[in-house]
Amino acid sequence: MHVVVVESPSKAKTINKYLGVQYTVLASYGHVRDLPSKDGSVLPEQDFLMNYETDPKSAKQLRDIANALKGADTLYLATDPDREGEAISWHVLEALNDKKAVKGKRVQRVVFNEITKIAVLAAMEHPRDIDMALVNAQQARRALDYLVGFTLSPILWRKLPGARSAGRVQSVALRIVCEREIEIEAFVPREYWSIEVDFTTMSGGKFTARLTHADGRKLDKFDLGDGATANAIAERLGKGGFRISEVQTKPAKRHPYPPFTTSTLQQEASRKLGFGAKRTMEVAQRLYEGVDLGGETQGLISYMRTDGVQMADEAIAGARDVVASEFGRDYVPAAPRQYKTKQKNAQEAHEAIRPTDFKRTPDSVARYLDDQQRRLYELIWKRALASQMESADLERTTIDVIDDAGAFTLRASGSVVIFPGFLKLYEESFDDKTDDEDAARLPKVAANETVARELVRPEQHFTEPPPRYSEASLVKRLEELGIGRPSTYASIISVLQDRDYVTLEKNRFIPQDKGRLVTAFLIEFFEHYFAYDFTANLEERLDDVSGGQIDWKSVLRDFWVPFSMLQGLNPAPRDEVVSTKEAVKILDEVIGQRSIVIDRIDAALGPHFFPDKGDGVDPRVCPACAEGRLGIKLGRNGAFIGCSRYPECKYTRPLAIGDATDGAAALTADGPKVLGDDPATGLQITLRTGPYGPYVQLGEQTEDKKKKPKRSSLPKATPADAVTLDMAVGLLALPRLVGQHPETRKDIVAGLGRFGPYVKHDTLYASLDKDESPLDVGLNRAMELIARKEARGGARKQGGEVLRLMGPHPADGKPVEILKGKYGSYLRHGKTNATLPPETDIAGVTMEQSIDALVARGGKKAPKVKAKKAPVKKTAAKKKTAAKKKAAAPQAKAAVAKKRVAAGAA
Repeated sequence: MHVVVVESPSKAKTINKYLGVQYTVLASYGHVRDLPSKDGSVLPEQDFLMNYETDPKSAKQLRDIANALKGADTLYLATDPDREGEAISWHVLEALNDKKAVKGKRVQRVVFNEITKIAVLAAMEHPRDIDMALVNAQQARRALDYLVGFTLSPILWRKLPGARSAGRVQSVALRIVCEREIEIEAFVPREYWSIEVDFTTMSGGKFTARLTHADGRKLDKFDLGDGATANAIAERLGKGGFRISEVQTKPAKRHPYPPFTTSTLQQEASRKLGFGAKRTMEVAQRLYEGVDLGGETQGLISYMRTDGVQMADEAIAGARDVVASEFGRDYVPAAPRQYKTKQKNAQEAHEAIRPTDFKRTPDSVARYLDDQQRRLYELIWKRALASQMESADLERTTIDVIDDAGAFTLRASGSVVIFPGFLKLYEESFDDKTDDEDAARLPKVAANETVARELVRPEQHFTEPPPRYSEASLVKRLEELGIGRPSTYASIISVLQDRDYVTLEKNRFIPQDKGRLVTAFLIEFFEHYFAYDFTANLEERLDDVSGGQIDWKSVLRDFWVPFSMLQGLNPAPRDEVVSTKEAVKILDEVIGQRSIVIDRIDAALGPHFFPDKGDGVDPRVCPACAEGRLGIKLGRNGAFIGCSRYPECKYTRPLAIGDATDGAAALTADGPKVLGDDPATGLQITLRTGPYGPYVQLGEQTEDKKKKPKRSSLPKATPADAVTLDMAVGLLALPRLVGQHPETRKDIVAGLGRFGPYVKHDTLYASLDKDESPLDVGLNRAMELIARKEARGGARKQGGEVLRLMGPHPADGKPVEILKGKYGSYLRHGKTNATLPPETDIAGVTMEQSIDALVARGGKKAPKVKAKKAPVKKTAAKKKTAAKKKAAAPQAKAAVAKKRVAAGAA
């Protein structure tokens, strides 16, 4: 018997079918050990000793693996084929060694790039030992992240209240977003004009040409810098005749793109499918681990965390066969296409992301997939197949048109697809640019042919700032800079959003003030360690560790010694290895008091929060007292803008650009503004301003600090000077009853929450538009918002329509149900859902099948029931003996009692 360990239960279920009864395949459920989130998990002063702890959630999995090994000969560690997968295998082995569960067993490591029967069986025939170079590279990365986080985070908490923490790579990504925002803010638009003319040929063809030369001089972009100049030339163009001066036709080719890497998949899925990086990887993981294709579970794509662009020879051959059968031999290139990665330090040589079998077309497997899986699989299949198709043949044409006087030249460019090649199947999309190779199609013309002028169009333009980063362009930028690796991109972006350092609006990242403060702090004091080239070089050193070229602890030592001493700012750095506690103490002293930190951040971010309006007025002058100077301040709840004359002047406003809240903040110059008395309680209602903007308050703070007076923020669209007593009374009374839902008869209420105004029905919340108020929203409008939210899947927690109640789960008695969801029917037990194949007969599903499907998604197993032994039939003789014993029992008890009495008397 043999035991095989993989990460996930769905992967275990698939592989178990391939290996047969001699193998027991179990899941570790990912990492089983990690560094605990406390000081002392990494000890630099003890040669970077790492104190791992077994995750309590993994205890059961490890116990199951240990029990299975009792009767086994070999342990196969079959986790994912990358550094993290190698590390998981090592951690599983270390945890089992602690249990003495592998003593006398053979331990082997197996890797496969795809979960298919052929690939898995081939991997089992070629096992190897755990690659400690890969493990140590992962350990080094984990230690670096820990050391940076546990050293910088306490400093941040002390110097910048409200800041969450600083990550080694996430902070660099945040810097990229913040520096792009600075570029946008500093951008000054510049005006320029262009002139286009519509022409008609003698044969009736039409085309548009742009002015390129005027009066014998080639025009640069800004030569037509104003409307007067452009209109004067347009007037001249409207008077003369025109002819074709030259026609240039050149053949051109467009070659297919390589198959997806992790980075390019995330970028293209973002642009074409609207998937975030995290969602892309989650869906790809399910496609990789396996899908039930009508009774047979198969992995549909190869491993999805990769830098490689190459495909295996057999995959290339399969792709070429499908191209020939689907499109014809003309679309198959003479020789297979081979691609090489352009990335300098690509991770371990993996294949590109591709289908495991090109014959499984998107249409043939669509009925087994949910909508997201189907769309992503189709994208991967098309891209990989197109990579082995013939190039597209184009004919690029340029037409030059001159006027009769020879004063003006206009040019039209376009292309004609002669043979589509790979373009028949797949075309790349772009994030921030258009594909200029697909210009307009031009009519057939000849030199010296006369053309008729139609419309002359002068157009005004302004230069635009660089665009904010989308998920796709941020991943691309990280890859270009060599920051992070395929497995880290999604988590980097998630952390930035989870910490509220950035927000994603209209698919673009906008840095929040909290994120800008953290970035300013890190650049001011730790610029060297969060520089792009330093982070990229550190990634290269980790790659060298994985290649066995350098020792992993030397990488840690080279980083930690200067970082912990803050070399460059520390006047007396030491060349020694100190503990994390000592490093925090050193950094705290070197950086100095909070006031020093704020002064430097205030100077760095001043141009952002106090932009010059060009009116000669100092943007930092306090609008309340006209004497103080505005600056960034820190309070218990984070940063805000305040007056330098505090406490004489109590002007404050949220950390925002310019005068966005000056009207509200000016209230604090003379203290709170009294609106009147509350009709119900008689308490005074005042309008005030705090670090987070204006609010209304009922009554005053009493001596009991635990009892706060009732308060309510203002809706974002409500200016402070528009607040009346009636409005304040209404705000303080929120949430208010809007009415009852006619179908459920449950209350619908309106309120003002952390994320703005809302309406609530049962457990479903729906946001109001920015210009709507929770004070006057009506029942019809509330029901419209609730219905819209439900249509978008807002009632996901409640689940869809129940199609069938299977009965109580034998493990806990909770119901097992089949429901109708957005993407088809699915099983539900507690918080576990399992999708059912589209062709499933709902009436024919058994409880046993339901439990198996739920277990595959991480649900509970049915308890084992011990079989009861059948009662033994008593013979006549045995019955007689039993009757005698029963009759003798009272006499025996009496005899024992007499003996005890006699013994006591003695």
